[in-house]
Parts: sequence; structure tokens; C-alpha cells
Amino acid sequence: MKDETAQSTPEGYNPPPRNSKQCKQDTCCIWSYVSGALTSAFRGPSGRCNKVARAAIRLGFHDAGTWSTSSGFGGADGSIALAPGEVDRPENNGLQDIVRRMKNWQRQYGVGMADLIQFAAIHAVVTCPLGPRMRVFVGRKDSNKPNPDGLLPGVNDSADKLIKLFNDKTIPPHDLTALLGAHTTSEQFFVDKSRSGAPQDGTPGVWDTLFYNQTLGTGPLPKKVFRFASDIVIANDPRARPEWESFSGPGGQSHWNDDYAHSYARLSMLGVNNMNDLTECSKVLPAAKPYFKGAGELLTNE
Repeated sequence: MKDETAQSTPEGYNPPPRNSKQCKQDTCCIWSYVSGALTSAFRGPSGRCNKVARAAIRLGFHDAGTWSTSSGFGGADGSIALAPGEVDRPENNGLQDIVRRMKNWQRQYGVGMADLIQFAAIHAVVTCPLGPRMRVFVGRKDSNKPNPDGLLPGVNDSADKLIKLFNDKTIPPHDLTALLGAHTTSEQFFVDKSRSGAPQDGTPGVWDTLFYNQTLGTGPLPKKVFRFASDIVIANDPRARPEWESFSGPGGQSHWNDDYAHSYARLSMLGVNNMNDLTECSKVLPAAKPYFKGAGELLTNE
């Protein structure tokens, strides 16, 4: 019997039965089954992306971001889930539950952890209404060696520190500005515990550009919204502000979606030394939702 989590895709890919010879011969087949499971896990009852999707996006950043040109190792290698103690670092607070889910999915589908973390981060963006379909590749090598510490950004970092940190990851201010837009779906629980669960824009279940407006203070700011100091300083830095304003202005959604897709593809390959051996499986991602009724409605309980 065909696994109930299998799915045909927007590109017309119909996976063969999971345990069939045909499925085992197609690298992307098992990822179609993973994709079906993630769609169910990431989508809330209203159709918005939920807290599990938000955690998956953050996990992708925290695994890949532990790399720099001078570190010599680390990056998108699954170590945040596989290396003893890494997920328990203070900067990874709140990621323990999504790591447990990743380990369960890995056992269920027999895929690599490094690939699963990046596949899930990309899938979660597509699951969010207005999010872009992106390119996704599999074939990374897993590592159980803890990645270097001190290479993730802090919410109180200065613009100079953040830009230097990401330049050392080969990510320029333009790409950093696009990547920070992922905070459109985030919620904070540890920066200010008295405001636990506060979102970083008014629509955390929707992949929209409201984050850019509200961080700048050019859009109405609900009392529930909690702005990170690091986002505010980058938004007002002359190396990022023109792009920030472009994302928040007319046509900003498609501009940001394109730039985010490009920038995250770069991030997801940090520390990956076998890129020529990877297989593209973008065809198994779900369809994007370029339109969504109620996209501007505040909803934070999914």
C-alpha cells in the first residue's frame, strides 16, 4: 500500500510506492514522502504556517550559520542535532523540540540529518502563505562533531558586528538583509521572558514583508510585536537600508522572495564540500501560496 504521506507535486512528480525498487532508484522519491509529512506538520488549521514550521526555519539557520571562512569546518552538516551538547548552547534555546522531531523523521525515513534540516527549513518557507518555492538539494555529509561556537548572530549585536560576521560567511549585507526577513515568521521566548511568544511582526504565520515595514517603524506596530535591537540597527544602517526600504515598498514581496531564495540557497551550502555530488529535489516541494485571504490578520496561536 502506498504510504499515506506520499504526494504528487506541482511539477507533476508522482512518487512510486515507498518500499518499491523504483523508489529506491530515485533519490528524490523518499523526499516526496518526507515532504508530505512536513506539510502536515507545518500547516496550521487556518492555512498559515505554525510554530513547528517557524522552528524548522530557525533550525536551518542555526545549523548552517556555524561556519566562517576561518573556522575550517562546520556549517550545514546536521551537527546541531547529532553532536553532543550543541543544541543545548544558549543561542539554541527553544530548538530542542524541533530537533527531537527531526530525529524521529530521520528514523522514519532513513535520510541524512544535514539534508533533512535544510530540506525542512526550505519546505517551511514554501508552506507559509506568500512564501516562494525554492531550490533544494540533498546529499550533504552528516557530522557528529560540534560546530564552532560564537558564529551565530546575537539580538543585541551592532550593525558593524553583524555585517562583519556575515561577510566572514561570504554573505554580503544585501543577502543578510534578505535573510533577516525570515523574522517575519518568528516569535521570541527568551530575549524578554515577560513577553514570551511575542512575534517580530504582526503576521507570524504569513511570509510577508510586514516585518520590514514594522521594523523600520513605517507601518502600524501592534503592541504584541517585539522588535529585536539587532534588526533595528541593520534596518537603519546605510549598507542595508536601501534594500530594506525596497523590500518594504511597492513590489517588495516578489523582490524579497527572489532575494531570499537566492540568499538562503547560499546559506544552506555553507560548509558543504561535496556540492558537485548533490541532487536537486525541488520537484517534491509543495505548491506555493502566492495569495492568501486574511494575510494581514494577526494570529499567533498556531
